[in-house]
Amino acid sequence: MSMILSASVVRVRDGLPLSASTDYDQSMGMQECRKYFKMLSKKLSQLPDRCTLKTGQYNINFVSSLGVSYMMLCTENYPTVLAFCFLDELQKEFITTYNMMKTNSAIRPYCFIEFDNFIQRTKQRYNNTRSLSTKMNLADMQTEIKLRPPYQISVSELGSANGFSHVSVGEYKGTGKISAAPHQRLEPVTLPGVVSFVLSLLCGALNLIRGFHAIESLLQNEGEDFSYVIAFFLGTAACLYQCYLFVYYTGWRNAKSFLTFGLICLCNMYLYELRNLWQLFFHVTVGAFSTLQIRLRQPQGKSPDYNV
Repeated sequence: MSMILSASVVRVRDGLPLSASTDYDQSMGMQECRKYFKMLSKKLSQLPDRCTLKTGQYNINFVSSLGVSYMMLCTENYPTVLAFCFLDELQKEFITTYNMMKTNSAIRPYCFIEFDNFIQRTKQRYNNTRSLSTKMNLADMQTEIKLRPPYQISVSELGSANGFSHVSVGEYKGTGKISAAPHQRLEPVTLPGVVSFVLSLLCGALNLIRGFHAIESLLQNEGEDFSYVIAFFLGTAACLYQCYLFVYYTGWRNAKSFLTFGLICLCNMYLYELRNLWQLFFHVTVGAFSTLQIRLRQPQGKSPDYNV
């Protein structure tokens, strides 16, 4: 018999379960599927917004929108169109009932568990297909799925039961290519971090302008030293690279930031004759401040292991 078995609402950024069915089966097959729910919830931000995972006798379907993912478990022969229409109804009702501020600020698992009442009513309607009165919605969803079918996740892509080992989803229709090794997320930007980013850009721009002036002076006076031009442009590159390290996560990020700061210091030492003490102090201080902000903005920790 084809039917919907359970559903849950999960926050995308950290996998926090906001609501879920409370009448799920305790069989071994269902327990295994709940492990898949947990594994998927940890990688929602790296997956397309519409996916299907086939797990033998069951299918897990989910859609993500506005930072929230709506997941459902059904038997393998349950129609795909009905499954995504069901998820679409959950999504519309949840967005209408709870604003984004509430979902973003939630800190407790299942803090919207009362939404299960709507999940149960909707599940009963979709398990009795003869009583469905959404033929127009079904036709629209059928067309949408044909144009943009859900990405099929294989069980082998999930890795071990403790989490994903690797997800390589290739090209997904409607969303372009999904990176096989996406950047690790960094902690949210702070005000001092924004200030350091802007000041680094300013220092880079000042070095670039002085570098072009040095080129003009070199063309007009043959006796000018070309190494000053190199020092200015190296200073520009170092400042811009500090901005890059602040925004993106890379391997050996802290070591690179210290080496970049060292390059800034060396360039300013070489330009000692062309800058006064205040200018040198400004450039070196901004470099040190940016290095500190890069060091403080660490990668986000592992998502809490919520019992999804």
